[in-house]
Amino acid sequence: MRVHRSGTTLAGAALAALALLLPLAGHAGAVQDPGVRQVPARGTASMGMGVLAHDGQGSSPGGVSAQAVQTEGVDVSSHQGNVAWSTLWNSGVKWAYVKATEGTYYKNTSFNQQYTGSYNVGMIRGTYHFATPDTTTGAAQADYFVNNGGGWSKDGRTLPGVLDIEWNPYGATCYGKTQAGMVAWIRDFVNRYKARTGRDAVIYTATSWWTQCTGNSSAFAATNPLWIARYAASVGELPAGWQYYTMWQYTSSGPTVSDHNHFNGDLSRVQALANG
Repeated sequence: MRVHRSGTTLAGAALAALALLLPLAGHAGAVQDPGVRQVPARGTASMGMGVLAHDGQGSSPGGVSAQAVQTEGVDVSSHQGNVAWSTLWNSGVKWAYVKATEGTYYKNTSFNQQYTGSYNVGMIRGTYHFATPDTTTGAAQADYFVNNGGGWSKDGRTLPGVLDIEWNPYGATCYGKTQAGMVAWIRDFVNRYKARTGRDAVIYTATSWWTQCTGNSSAFAATNPLWIARYAASVGELPAGWQYYTMWQYTSSGPTVSDHNHFNGDLSRVQALANG
């Protein structure tokens, strides 16, 4: 009987040791459960990164527009690194937006090459801020944006700053805010941005996110130009209050830098927005 108990004890010890090793092996093996949402590192968010996952892509993206003439543009972030601006210019791209900041904790590491490079080839360019309403106030993020590349000058070549407000890549879709709370956060940002620069910030969003997270608020349509995200043959329904879009991000699979956009009008309209 003693031998039987000893054997049982040894077998149990071996199984316990194996149970301890298996989680470690799984951790080191780096084979992720495909059903588990992968959360990116803070700072890596970029304009439109949630569009395909939430809204999908229709046929012939960018095929229909409000005006007969559209002016091609792109948006870039640190993901693109050093951008081939001459290639884009020669392909007909005439304006660009560069990610400057995110939250109050991140600055685009490729900002100088992207912002200066687009200007040097002749483009009208501006900057955008990826909002994280769950980290700090709208005013604090507007200040951080303006202090780190988000300012504006009336030189005819600088577009007003953009508030990129969309799906949260790091957590809850609406950043843990109620619809009223989200509207208040956005108002806090755009009010501070205007106080700092004299310009109304452009709002970049998708209709589905805006409807879910702001209750389809019409509070900003009279003052803030709309940059809409929709990867389809038409822009579709716009958020409440806006009768037209100023810019349309119509694809994330365009040439050279992936994210391509239409400006709703000819180059003179782009220049008019730059001039305020």
